[in-house]
Amino acid sequence: MVCPELTEQIRREIAASLHQRKGDFACYFLTDLVTFTLPADIEDLPPTVQEKLFDEVLDRDVQKELEEESPIINWSLELATRLDSRLYALWNRTAGDCLLDSVLQATWGIYDKDSVLRKALHDSLHDCSHWFYTRWKDWESWYSQSFGLHFSLREEQWQEDWAFILSLASQPGASLEQTHIFVLAHILRRPIIVYGVKYYKSFRGETLGYTRFQGVYLPLLWEQSFCWKSPIALGYTRGHFSALVAMENDGYGNRGAGANLNTDDDVTITFLPLVDSERKLLHVHFLSAQELGNEEQQEKLLREWLDCCVTEGGVLVAMQKSSRRRNHPLVTQMVEKWLDRYRQIRPCTSLSDGEEDEDDEDE
Repeated sequence: MVCPELTEQIRREIAASLHQRKGDFACYFLTDLVTFTLPADIEDLPPTVQEKLFDEVLDRDVQKELEEESPIINWSLELATRLDSRLYALWNRTAGDCLLDSVLQATWGIYDKDSVLRKALHDSLHDCSHWFYTRWKDWESWYSQSFGLHFSLREEQWQEDWAFILSLASQPGASLEQTHIFVLAHILRRPIIVYGVKYYKSFRGETLGYTRFQGVYLPLLWEQSFCWKSPIALGYTRGHFSALVAMENDGYGNRGAGANLNTDDDVTITFLPLVDSERKLLHVHFLSAQELGNEEQQEKLLREWLDCCVTEGGVLVAMQKSSRRRNHPLVTQMVEKWLDRYRQIRPCTSLSDGEEDEDDEDE
């Protein structure tokens, strides 16, 4: 960690920005819209120093699995290169805290070490149990039927499964599921896009089952006017979540996507694909019976909840917008202090000396 005092201040800021909505749907929500991007200043560092920085902050194994083993991210040359929307997988803690870590990394650039987000997740699930339970039950029933599994559980069995989902949210280190991502989208008040492997595989490469995580999670239980349209992106690989972040760029400029945007040069726009490498629309999770429909209807729903456009290459994308000038000042300070550490490294210095242990990285 470059500056423990700053990261602790950021954690206190996050806790202070969490509020509970009054009324029937008493879900917790964050008051601030914050999006973390890697600073463009990284490209000003000498190549060997850049390599050291990326080795310390990125999860190279996740990057390889999502990019090379399967074309899950950065599969479009148009997006990754011409539109400066390459995604980088950040390293975080393993075990069941990785989802919460990755959500805070994608927004504030830090881990959920104090379990502030986990507590908000548990309290929201508990206090809004009826609302989330209804969505979860309907979605699970539809999902099973879509695979030709026609069965019905007794209400006691549904309640038992739901109690297990609730219990996971309260246990630090406990692995989390799709329902928890859906709730987190409500706490953030913004969509979450998960790009993930489709199958669980053994270490020998044998397919064990379908993962079901990839897709778009919309804060459907809020009013649209209460939410932001700028999403965050997460990666999922064999039981592990990672924040997927872009690098700052010079804004929309003349990069040629099919939209007319009035933005200043300080705004970084990352174009996140809403289709997979086969151009199939990503699933939208936890839709109600009324919202379920054909692909055209689901695309219409995505366009309502996200700022979408179609690139010149014909890729439907959501626009993630961030701005260094409008970013939270504490995050800006943290990133500057973190970068200063690398600016002071001489390129001729042996990069194998003085490696910090993994707990020292809190980006």
